Amino acid sequence: MQNEFTFSHLEDIRALLLDLPGPDQRAAEKAGAREPTLTKPPGSLGRLEGIAHWMASWQGTHSPRMKAPSVLVFAGSHGITAEGVSAFPAEVTAQMLANFEAGGAAVNQLSKAFGATLKAVDINVSAPTKSFIQEPAMTEIEFIQAFVQGMASVSENSDVVCIGEMGIGNTTVAAALCHAIFGGQPDDWVGPGTGVEGTAMESKQRVVAIAGERYGGPGVDGLEVLRCAGGGELAAMAGAIVQARIVKVPVVLDGYVCGAAAAALNAINPGALDHCIAGHVSAEPGHRRLLEKLCLNPVLDLDMRLGEASGAVVALGILKAAVACHTGMATFAEAGVSDKD
Repeated sequence: MQNEFTFSHLEDIRALLLDLPGPDQRAAEKAGAREPTLTKPPGSLGRLEGIAHWMASWQGTHSPRMKAPSVLVFAGSHGITAEGVSAFPAEVTAQMLANFEAGGAAVNQLSKAFGATLKAVDINVSAPTKSFIQEPAMTEIEFIQAFVQGMASVSENSDVVCIGEMGIGNTTVAAALCHAIFGGQPDDWVGPGTGVEGTAMESKQRVVAIAGERYGGPGVDGLEVLRCAGGGELAAMAGAIVQARIVKVPVVLDGYVCGAAAAALNAINPGALDHCIAGHVSAEPGHRRLLEKLCLNPVLDLDMRLGEASGAVVALGILKAAVACHTGMATFAEAGVSDKD
């Protein structure tokens, strides 16, 4: 789809973030009015009830829909891999992008299982970002280009979009962003990623500490941190999250890296993620801490840590269940069942 926004500077994106549309109150009211009439005790479907209301309010319609879910996997390359922070070589990013396109990855199988369309998006994989301990990862122009590419990847015809990523070295980037935005100790945010240990783990902790010192501090600007310590696929995920809000498509966030990109938006506007739900909490230690900071309650906790939107896609099953019950159940009047006095 064509993107109607043109950004010359980061300030243009900041202005957009501070003027995002809210939920559809009429749709929310209709969902709330229907729920007590369904043939079940109040609250008996637990969180499924809230998910159905959330879907309706952010789709801007009642009843909520789950017939056209979509999945976006953004791929990017990171200069920080030169610091020895990853267990896999940097060329794996391009190889996995080809695997997505060929249909051979886990997320391809999961998307088929849940009836979702999948698109893998190359965010300049052939040109790694700069090492953020040497200089900012991206120029302002490079950041805006990636952000806009992410925005343009969202289809307004989707009922919900799952957002994930692929990029060797990007759990280091996620940890750097979280350390810069939220503070604490580097160890609070650094985990094994794809299996890092020993000297590689020491290198990872070192570069995350440097990022916190260089780009963090009081009054930190989320977009500037994302530009300086982030990467192309994280900027694109941020753009996709914003565009989904604009075109009334609820978002299912994947794991730690996706959450870190979202955190940069939250740092600008604490309501910027209201249309988002955390699909799962990953086995990466910093992810649970990050979700707590963002006040996001994950749908699933399955010890997953693959990335590539896999956890978000599995959560589609729960969203489908929520919508099916809300829209398909009979009311007490329709079923001839006596309601409580």
